Amino acid sequence: MDTMIQLTVPHYVFLLTVLAIFIAIGFRRGVIIPALGGTFLIGVLSSDPDHPVLDQIVFGVQVLFNALLNAGGELFGIMAVIALMVSMLHSLRAQGADQIMVAPMKKLMRSPMTAFFVLAATMYTAAAFFWPTPAVALVGTVLVPVAVRVGLPALAAAVAINLAGHGMALSADPIIQGATRLTAGAAGIDSQELLPYTVLFSLVTGLTAISIAVYTIRRDMKSGVLKAATEEEIAAMSDAEPHHGDEHSGHDELAPGKYAKLLAIGVPITLGCIAGLMIYRGIFNPAKAIRGGDATALLGGAATVLLVLATFAKHGIHALEGITDYLRSGFYFSIKIFAPIIPIAGFFFLGNPDHAAAVIGEGTPGYLFDVGNYIGKHLDGNNYAIGFGMTIIGMLTGMDGSGFSGLPLAGSLAGAIGTGTGVNIAVLAALGQVAAIFTGGGTLVAWAFGACADAGISGINPSDLVRRNFVPVVTGLIVITFLAIYLM
Repeated sequence: MDTMIQLTVPHYVFLLTVLAIFIAIGFRRGVIIPALGGTFLIGVLSSDPDHPVLDQIVFGVQVLFNALLNAGGELFGIMAVIALMVSMLHSLRAQGADQIMVAPMKKLMRSPMTAFFVLAATMYTAAAFFWPTPAVALVGTVLVPVAVRVGLPALAAAVAINLAGHGMALSADPIIQGATRLTAGAAGIDSQELLPYTVLFSLVTGLTAISIAVYTIRRDMKSGVLKAATEEEIAAMSDAEPHHGDEHSGHDELAPGKYAKLLAIGVPITLGCIAGLMIYRGIFNPAKAIRGGDATALLGGAATVLLVLATFAKHGIHALEGITDYLRSGFYFSIKIFAPIIPIAGFFFLGNPDHAAAVIGEGTPGYLFDVGNYIGKHLDGNNYAIGFGMTIIGMLTGMDGSGFSGLPLAGSLAGAIGTGTGVNIAVLAALGQVAAIFTGGGTLVAWAFGACADAGISGINPSDLVRRNFVPVVTGLIVITFLAIYLM
């Protein structure tokens, strides 16, 4: 098993492309063109050198498209279930069922601190099922004004929904598992191996960050640095739109439809039962566990059924036409998120031998895996360098403001380094995923759609939100890095 890894020209092109991507991230530039260029060059260099130059270029162009197709195939299940969940949420919003769903939480908001925790808990739950940005439109428009009215500063409200939604919920992605499947696919492991660690690391990071944030908020409220909003600010907040959120967030309160209350009760119960079934079988009946693609299919199918029922409840016989608008808006939202990720994933998937062979041909090595094995011989035993290196890489990839675009890199590196050093690949991949999403999902990057949406709905500046999050989140990431080193 001590086979010497031979690094070829395509290996070095792969590394140079990764370096170009890091440089682009450092300068806050897009990384799609470097990823596409690297994919094309690897395709050209992987063709038969005895063939004419024209044939090599043709093969490179074909590899470029096949890499996109491979990544799209891997990601479409994730895209579809998110699109269907968002479509269903739009159908509920059309008759005011979304307002009824979260209305009971208003009664629990008796003081600024109870309002903070109710916001965080509601946002986490909604984001886990509906994806964070649509959840902002649901939770933010209904509950943030209530929280502010009981004395919670608007900045504190934004911190609560941001850390819980675009931090904890998105980095773990425990229900839809889009992030987990993307990272696991790049790492070459099963998503169920990864999920326990992503949930653990996201909770530790989030709870650490929330604890520190609550302490600083209470301190600054007592000292007068943070002040309760005025009536004018509360009124302005009700009109605030998330900058990068749901295109149909419709902040006008609708009169509840005839079946709004039934749907407001039935939808959460249905989704809760599905989540409960998955958890129960995973723990007590592993032989019939609903995991990975099966879990995605169950959620997507349930969302489709609920979408159809909600559309009929709203439009009656005209549902045959009405459902088109909901589906269109749902898929538009999903494609808007994943369109820039597909070409990046297409490149980084070539680092995995299975994907590389599927795109380029049998016998193609996993370029990043080979490099990881090569480097791993020099890192063997130095888990501190591996752990902190992965955290820093995850945070760097999140600097583009997406959080998701860095997951193929984090997964590929985890698989490569883990294979080369013998450390637990799932632990390493989960560490990279949580660091990337907490950073790029919108808790540490002011230009991320998460920060803009959460700040916009709270009527504050995204830079103020990120500044307030910095010490709590970075502390949380340091804590999980030491935890990951222990678990390796």
